[in-house]
Amino acid sequence: MERSERTPGDDVGGYTIVRPLGTGATGTVYVAEDGGGAQVALKVLHPAYAATPDSRDRLLREVAAMRKVRDDAFVTVLDAEADGHEAFIVMELVDGPSLEDEVLGGGPFDAEDLLELAEKLARALRSVHAAGLVHRDVKPSNILLAEHGPVLIDFGIAQATADSRLTSHGFVMGTPGYLAPELLDGAEPSPAGDWWGWAAALAFAVTGRAPFGVRPLEAVLGRVRAGEVDLAGAGTLTAEALRGALDPDPARRTSPGEVI
Repeated sequence: MERSERTPGDDVGGYTIVRPLGTGATGTVYVAEDGGGAQVALKVLHPAYAATPDSRDRLLREVAAMRKVRDDAFVTVLDAEADGHEAFIVMELVDGPSLEDEVLGGGPFDAEDLLELAEKLARALRSVHAAGLVHRDVKPSNILLAEHGPVLIDFGIAQATADSRLTSHGFVMGTPGYLAPELLDGAEPSPAGDWWGWAAALAFAVTGRAPFGVRPLEAVLGRVRAGEVDLAGAGTLTAEALRGALDPDPARRTSPGEVI
């Protein structure tokens, strides 16, 4: 029986587990040490994402593409393994709270901090898309606030479209309220969906609230599809820009450059 969790001291591909950081849809992330004692973030993928030769090959292709992304607002990929019975990705360990924790603990961002967040994350997403990749899960908990600025983490690696869709409900895995309405209705993951998540994360940063609420699920999805975003407390121009970027119709959305 394959182990689903690792404990401190366990060895995974030459990396020693220190402590868990969190578990998501595609795997569990740990603080680990490499052979030289340097700390890294080690993401061990769930078995479903490394079960077939095709999924392993896709993992290696995507990791190779990710390593070409050069931007300090995008987490650096250091290593990956897909040949054994389990697959894992090794990334730099970013020191800083998530955007979610920072806002919930310290309150909404002011105009200057919001602009910096928008610009740096937009630059990172452009670099990701230029490499032919899609993040798939842009949300406040996947944005870390390092000393040099925001860093986008937890790339939606190994999420083959066929694997990630919840066919019984017709939407892809992710966080309700940060998934574009076209994804909810069965569209393939695309850069447009990443930009939706970017705008929704900015809306959270400036209001301190989930832009489409948190429950019940059906109500959140209904508000996403209707474009009923909560921007109370945001400045007039900011609210107008973000509301436009979160339009349910992709053809009508305000572009990232216009938002900034």
